[in-house]
Amino acid sequence: MQSKAKTVTEYMESLPDDRKKIITAMRKAVKKNLPKGFKETMQYGMISYVVPRSLYPAGYHANPNDELPFISIASQKNHIALYHMMVYQGDLHDWFVKEWKKATDKKLDMGKSCIRFRNANDVPLALIGKLSSKITPAMWIKVYSGEQAGTTKK
Repeated sequence: MQSKAKTVTEYMESLPDDRKKIITAMRKAVKKNLPKGFKETMQYGMISYVVPRSLYPAGYHANPNDELPFISIASQKNHIALYHMMVYQGDLHDWFVKEWKKATDKKLDMGKSCIRFRNANDVPLALIGKLSSKITPAMWIKVYSGEQAGTTKK
């Protein structure tokens, strides 16, 4: 379920108390560790950390009017979600899976870029903080630009 909130404050105020507590803690973990240059905003009905146009004017290929998304946090109907645009493959994926096993005995419920938590008590906040610290805006732009270049037809 996608929120209609226009601001992060509005989004937070719309959450039930149990979800508000964990989303607040997740935001704190991300913001404390996220490298400088990302911007917190609302995007696609979620709290999002994006690469601002000042750093990447081209925007997001799916909607060039949007800034380049990187991490999002959402309270979904049946779970809490953390979306991370680089955690689905390569060294960062391998690192995250290994660290997950160290951080918790819970089964990892992960899609391509989505990590789902059915229970707020199962959110490993320290690990989310570490994950948030791993990629700078410049690194993400480089990977993203390369991915987009690789998908264009010649």
